[in-house]
Amino acid sequence: MQARWRFALAVAVLAALMTGPFVLTAVMIWADTPAETRSALHLLADRWLPLGVLTTLAGFAVGIALLGRLFRHYVQGLLRMAEGLDVLRRANPGFRVPEEGPREVVALAQAINRLADDRDRLLAELDARVSEARRAVEEERNRLAALMAQLAEAVIVCNAEGRIILYNEAARRLERAFGTSVTAASGWIGLGRSIHALLDPDLVAYVFDTLEARRGGGEAHPQLQVVTATPAGSLIRVRVSPIAGEAAGEEISGYVLMLEDVTEQIEREAARNELLFELTEGNRAAIANIRLAAEMLHLPEVDEVMRARFHAVIAREVEAVSERLEAASRAFADALRARWPLEPMRGADLVHAAAAYLQRRLEVALKLEILDEELWFDADHFSLLQALAFLAGRLVEDYGVRTLRLRLSADERLVYLDLMWSGGSLSNEIVTGWELEPLGLGGTRSPLTLREVLERHGAAMWFDREKARHRAFVRLALPRKQSVRLPPAAVPTMPPLEEGRPEFYDFDLFAWSDKAGALEDRPLAELSYTVFDTETTGLDPAGGDEIIQIGATRIVNGRLLKHESFEQLIDPRRPLDPASIAVHHITPEMLEGQPTIAEVLPAFHRFAHDTVLVAHNAAFDMRFLQLKEEKLGIRFDQPVLDTLLLAAFLLPNQEHSLEALALYFGVRVFGRHTALGDALVTAEIFLKMIPLLAEKGVVTLRQAREASQQTYYARLRY
Repeated sequence: MQARWRFALAVAVLAALMTGPFVLTAVMIWADTPAETRSALHLLADRWLPLGVLTTLAGFAVGIALLGRLFRHYVQGLLRMAEGLDVLRRANPGFRVPEEGPREVVALAQAINRLADDRDRLLAELDARVSEARRAVEEERNRLAALMAQLAEAVIVCNAEGRIILYNEAARRLERAFGTSVTAASGWIGLGRSIHALLDPDLVAYVFDTLEARRGGGEAHPQLQVVTATPAGSLIRVRVSPIAGEAAGEEISGYVLMLEDVTEQIEREAARNELLFELTEGNRAAIANIRLAAEMLHLPEVDEVMRARFHAVIAREVEAVSERLEAASRAFADALRARWPLEPMRGADLVHAAAAYLQRRLEVALKLEILDEELWFDADHFSLLQALAFLAGRLVEDYGVRTLRLRLSADERLVYLDLMWSGGSLSNEIVTGWELEPLGLGGTRSPLTLREVLERHGAAMWFDREKARHRAFVRLALPRKQSVRLPPAAVPTMPPLEEGRPEFYDFDLFAWSDKAGALEDRPLAELSYTVFDTETTGLDPAGGDEIIQIGATRIVNGRLLKHESFEQLIDPRRPLDPASIAVHHITPEMLEGQPTIAEVLPAFHRFAHDTVLVAHNAAFDMRFLQLKEEKLGIRFDQPVLDTLLLAAFLLPNQEHSLEALALYFGVRVFGRHTALGDALVTAEIFLKMIPLLAEKGVVTLRQAREASQQTYYARLRY
């Protein structure tokens, strides 16, 4: 029975004890009095009964006051003390029970606080010993963290499921290659995020499958390098190595990715190629003129006037050639672009990979014809795979081909990849037209054309027929190289880094799996959260008030990641309420030139993707978000937890404002009434709530949501 119901029952018992004997006695006297004397009794009752009732009511009021005082000090006071003990034990070691109330309660509070002081002294001594033992390990961590910070190349480590478990600051800086300033702020890279949000999922699957196949084929430490395009048009070179034990059969537990933005290098290469073309074609005529003039000078019949003209021609053309060469030297004085990276690849591996790639994407029967298992050539694996898929897709979709044969053959200089089919033929004009189209299959499009892929590989393509077998084929011819084996490379070892450094890690995520169970039934301590807050023009979302700031931070694997944050001012395109300015101190001048909600909310939607949303009084903030969903074509359909509701469940006898909870849990308040500041405070409070919830049997997300619905705050609507 709840305390307030016990108090109501005590009041009822007090009323019964005070009035029951009087009423019972009066009834018995009335029943035992003869009828002829009852009139006299009635007169006495009229005279003295009001005084008796007033005296009884006064005594009842005094009794209720005394009972209420006892209830507040000995019942509610002890309940608050019990809640404080839970907080002291599991959430805020610095919390002390207030020493207030009757002497007995104060004495109990003092004894509890003395025990807490003794515990703190013991823990401090233990922490000092542990810190001394860990000092050497911390020094190693700091050295590794400093080394990671100095790396110019972006480093990302993910588990076998593709969840990021480590990255460095260079990786964060690389985010700008993947979007605009607002979208970059939303964070493509973060602990627990999927690498598939950063790189093409098909590319990631291909790389992981290829490395796993190589390791299964006997390579102890395989590596793979690819170049891919980002949605913003940048080109990223990615080098990938698996993380596994030395034993050949041991499973791959993760991958190390080294990323480099090579967009400028590629652009310089294209400019250099264009300049080389201009040099060769532009100088061809000049050299021909010089040669002709030189030949004419050797003729004996040429007079001095003609000789002077020929000398002038030579001087003019030499000067033109010199100017072209000088312009080329100036254009590339800084550096020459390195060639597009190609990696040695065995032809049979590409054929098998292409077969698997095509069967997942096309309804076509495939046959393989590998005439030599040890044919090697240099290739950018994935772009060549996309080229084969593009050609196969055109044959299947445009010409109704239902059976394809992949044939691998070679001569002394070239390796031939043939896509063969029986039936209708093509023309070289059609094939040439295909070269100019962007690569694509099944609705996807690549920024590369087929011709660019061929030129990158130094390859050629044409159509041909085998008339005797009634077969047609499109042939890709690539330069052949001698059989090679990649030298073994050391597998990077990544010891844990010091928490709080600008390189971020969580190796517990090695064990994280997308198949670990339904989200609702997973423990709260294992989930990833986006804790957010909004500042608005007013308090009426349905009446036209707008968001003017969104701030958010992330919790992954029970850790608050303050560095992975989202903070953006928003132009509401409407006036601000002066009363709201007094609260959040955001002025109209601060919002001038800021992006609109149509730009910011999709970026926040991606930042919060694949996480549970957490807010204080979440119903208010979520109402603002939900009113924009239909217009912007997004939907915040992930679960939501509210620290206001959870606090009411955990601490029914305490105040539940954000400031009161921060004081109760020992959370330092900073940046109050800024969206990010409030989000950080809310996140720390939520982390301290998790062990308290577990003690009350609330372990999973489902249980937390059910507990929230039990509170009276859950009835609030906006």
